[in-house]
Amino acid sequence: MNRTTLIRIILTALFSALIAAGAFIRIPLPPVPITLQTLFALIAGLILPLPLALSSLAIYLLLGLAGLPVFTAGGGFAAFSGPTGGYLAGLVPAVLIEGLMLKVFRKKSLALYLLAALLATVSIYIPGLFWLAHSRSLSLSAALAGGLYPFIIGDVIKLVIAAFTALKLRERTLDLITDSEE
Repeated sequence: MNRTTLIRIILTALFSALIAAGAFIRIPLPPVPITLQTLFALIAGLILPLPLALSSLAIYLLLGLAGLPVFTAGGGFAAFSGPTGGYLAGLVPAVLIEGLMLKVFRKKSLALYLLAALLATVSIYIPGLFWLAHSRSLSLSAALAGGLYPFIIGDVIKLVIAAFTALKLRERTLDLITDSEE
């Protein structure tokens, strides 16, 4: 195995583990807890090349669906189909949006990272809120009250942290992958 492959495997596994660990750093609020899971997913999408970011997320989701207790509600399909399942599903388009934005816009800046993280956060909320409303038989206003409003300030803080982290680490991470190819 060459050094590039090893570094890619390590980064993918690292971010899978960080996303899983973030699910357990939580403040329990019914019906959806505040976690750091989304922070690590946002960071993965901003600093890793898109295939690695998607792989990290896919590994995390597949481990949870296979029954390992990596979701805030444990593991297995039942945990994924609970009130937080839509937010979990929203992590995929979030990482995809970030990765595609970073491919399209060559000049990286704090403003780009902030915009990408904001759009990614919105893409987590859309399926999250609809699934929350469906799974709990809530009206849209009740879903917003329980699944959006309590999280806005924290999610703004998370996306700012993710953007600043990307500003400091993206080029270093890409250099690490590139340097290892030589």
